[in-house]
Amino acid sequence: MATHDGFSLRGVAAGPAGEPILRDITVDIPNVGITAIVGPSGSGKSTLLRLLNRLDDPLAGEIRWRGQRLDELRPDELRRQVAMVFQRPPLFAGSVLDNFRVAVADIDEDRALHVLDHVGLPAGLLHRDAADLSGGEAQRMCVGRALLTRPMVVLADEPTAALDGEARNTIEELAQQLADEGTPLVWVSHDTAQLRRLADHVLAVVDGRVAAFGHLSDLDASDDPVVRRLVGAP
Repeated sequence: MATHDGFSLRGVAAGPAGEPILRDITVDIPNVGITAIVGPSGSGKSTLLRLLNRLDDPLAGEIRWRGQRLDELRPDELRRQVAMVFQRPPLFAGSVLDNFRVAVADIDEDRALHVLDHVGLPAGLLHRDAADLSGGEAQRMCVGRALLTRPMVVLADEPTAALDGEARNTIEELAQQLADEGTPLVWVSHDTAQLRRLADHVLAVVDGRVAAFGHLSDLDASDDPVVRRLVGAP
């Protein structure tokens, strides 16, 4: 898809009014594959991600999604198109099925079982209390819940940071599967090895500004040693 079919940010500032975290962010995020956002701690990665489904609004500038200004879309309407997965999966009281019903109130068991299968969870978990799931199971359930609204893109804020190796690998495989099937992801990561496994495009944010954007090979060849370090350039 063309770049303008995704997110377009122009002159965006965000954060506290007196001391913005992001300043003059101008970038087009492609609506295809996996775009990784990287940067030092405190550089504004998560703030940028939160802007994309209006968990936060910018102080200045303009953000568009598929050509439409975000501030012209109702947050609930936007979030059905732009799903978000967090580092620590938010669980609702009740069973896995109850959690799915937060997204789609009238979901039947057949569809719920299909979603479980899609995210690699066994059917036997459908009626288990969500609080009893392992970290990896809970994260996959939350991905499934997010997918129930049939989003056009998935935002992921370090979704594997709290997981062990096997659970992390499962989430990475699911992310790659979604991208291959046509659902793009925008993925915040501090893990350079993960970045190199997954990213089709990379957005490097340093001190609240765009330091570099492009294919991984472009950033590997950057003249900026900070950018090269962020992407684990060989």
